[in-house]
Amino acid sequence: MDMRKLVGRNFAKLRKQKRFTQEKFADLSGFTQQYISDLERGRRNPTVVSLFQLASALGVTPVDLIAPDEEARNEGKLAKRK
Repeated sequence: MDMRKLVGRNFAKLRKQKRFTQEKFADLSGFTQQYISDLERGRRNPTVVSLFQLASALGVTPVDLIAPDEEARNEGKLAKRK
């Protein structure tokens, strides 16, 4: 499981649920829009501190950003079969 992609998918899903654009979230959180874009595409490897700050700005827990989603669970099932 690629944790960068998982965090990016979870973050994007939660950001959209809160009805934030990348730009609005960037203004609110202090992260740049480019960082948010890279994070959502799995190109960033956020630190524990960044995960905490991102989660806090979204009003969720850091665990929400790293919890396995359906795609990750399916990847795990495939890996067990091999």
